Amino acid sequence: MNLGAFLYGFGHHFAAWRHPQTPSGKFIDIKLYKQAAQAAERGKLDMLFLADSSSLPNLQDAETGVSFLYPDALTIQSALSAVTEKIGLAATVSTSFNEPFNVARRFATLDHLSGGRTAWNVVTGTKKEEARNFNQEQLLEHGLRYERAQEFLDVVTGLWDTWEDEALLFDKETGIFADTARIHPLNHKGTAFSVAGPLNLPRSPQGRPVIIQAGTSPAGQKLAARTAEVVFTACENIEEAIAFYKGIKALLPGYGRTADQMKIMPGVLTFIGSTEAEAKRQQERFNEWVLPAAGVGNLSRMLNIDITGFPIDEPLPELSMEGNTSRAVMIYEMARKDKLTIRQLSHHFAIARGHLTVVGTPEQIADKLEQWFSGRACDGFNIMPPYLPGGLDEFVDHVIPVLQKRGSFRTEYEGATLREHLGLTRPASRFAPPIR
Repeated sequence: MNLGAFLYGFGHHFAAWRHPQTPSGKFIDIKLYKQAAQAAERGKLDMLFLADSSSLPNLQDAETGVSFLYPDALTIQSALSAVTEKIGLAATVSTSFNEPFNVARRFATLDHLSGGRTAWNVVTGTKKEEARNFNQEQLLEHGLRYERAQEFLDVVTGLWDTWEDEALLFDKETGIFADTARIHPLNHKGTAFSVAGPLNLPRSPQGRPVIIQAGTSPAGQKLAARTAEVVFTACENIEEAIAFYKGIKALLPGYGRTADQMKIMPGVLTFIGSTEAEAKRQQERFNEWVLPAAGVGNLSRMLNIDITGFPIDEPLPELSMEGNTSRAVMIYEMARKDKLTIRQLSHHFAIARGHLTVVGTPEQIADKLEQWFSGRACDGFNIMPPYLPGGLDEFVDHVIPVLQKRGSFRTEYEGATLREHLGLTRPASRFAPPIR
């Protein structure tokens, strides 16, 4: 199976920052990120993944920790490229608040610096607060955001292709630096972007950095089926995961792609103990640290609707979810279906935000991961430590050896690039002549 490590704030449990071993006084500290990255590499994981956001949704929420701090993901991964050797480095960058040329250039640079270990997690803006930080009053309508994202991706991948692999000659004898016949303008003119190209960098070690997406809406799934090589998703039960897996893989032939060209990796948060009872006590201790106001504030952020004025021990009232994200709609429908109070719902999503949560011994956790993998519910997982950096160390030191002993995960890296870790082929430049 494929395994990534998902670093998120102080950890994935909402109260992670209150854990005694969380160095919250030094959050933006290269030592913390270095420790986590090297732990993941010690465990031979495929990649280290960083989320990103461009807003603080509600200044008052910061008092209770609802608003996570987000240092720039690509900057962090650039620093980590110098202290790691094999592990992939995936960074989140939005198509709603950037320009394609800048994004193409930044990821190509990191792919060169890291020796071919870079991935771009493609997201669209989801919060109006982000839009207001980028000279916009409102987000684009949901469908238009994905149309822009598709064009953005077309431009970026096109720019990565503008240099063929053989274009850079560096021939000191003849004095010929590059074969200009193998460097191509892009000349893209579309609805949202006009980009001439070519990129001012040669083709990177992977040809193109790996493309990751997490869209679960119909528009997001279509975009993923056309372009994504890894899909991060949130599924809490195996039946839901199998249905998602089958559904999105079935879309691939329509875009001329095969099932092995996409890896599905749902998130999984683990509480690990020497016994199941010990693991459950660990989970309970985390939940005790969630203040009611913090839990409700976090839920408001996930729903993109302020629900702080509603009674906490009553169900959610009827809310308009038109134009909201697929994740927000899923949360709302779950609450209505299961008749959960706001307090119950806030505790549920304080743990893993709708991702799979497994509580138990290393062997029990390995059993669950293997059940999903062998049952074709996924191609692997994105590991979500409940707190950092210790939570990732626990997984690497206790669960990974069980998976390795059973033959379910690698014991050594066999390649040098992220594409090789994931079993993905290196794409040819679209401008390269066809192989005869």
